Amino acid sequence: MNSSSRMSEAEILTIEIAVLRGEHRDLDLAIAALQERHPGDVLTLSRLKKKKLSLKDLIARLEDRLNPDIIA
Repeated sequence: MNSSSRMSEAEILTIEIAVLRGEHRDLDLAIAALQERHPGDVLTLSRLKKKKLSLKDLIARLEDRLNPDIIA
């Protein structure tokens, strides 16, 4: 494999972020469905919300690596 066919770190981060955003949206839908169908399942709701929050944090960290704030 030559260097021209390799993906840059920015390209890899962009793909990872897109995948994680999809997972985040899926969790959002799962949480909404669970709240509608089984509102008493507090433990599962809590776990899903915790996972959603951790995905949001991971997305933010990857976005910071992709677009670092440079103080001039």
